[in-house]
Amino acid sequence: MPVAPPRLCRCGNIVPSAERCSCQVASDRARKARHDRRRPSSGARGYNGEWRKARSAYLIANPLCVHPGCNTPASHVDHIVAHTGDDALFWDRANWQALCAHHHNSTKQREERRAVQQ
Repeated sequence: MPVAPPRLCRCGNIVPSAERCSCQVASDRARKARHDRRRPSSGARGYNGEWRKARSAYLIANPLCVHPGCNTPASHVDHIVAHTGDDALFWDRANWQALCAHHHNSTKQREERRAVQQ
């Protein structure tokens, strides 16, 4: 099976294929740290004891990830449409979906970033 050749990073380092340069990793960490400093705490965003109880009940009723082709046990309750502080949308169970950690932390986050950029 052919292997892609190493590539030249914009910082000048030669990076093996399928790997990230240390400058890219550092840039990502800095971007995430800036975001986290501006972001309110989970409690301030509504994720409190009441949410934890509702989440547990929802995961009992919906134990599998809803992502097509994924039969992994769900571990996250995701808001289909981001509630952005809207209490009615936050508690609307029709706006909830059960996702496994992989699809919540990668696929869904990527979709939300694209929606914000557009």
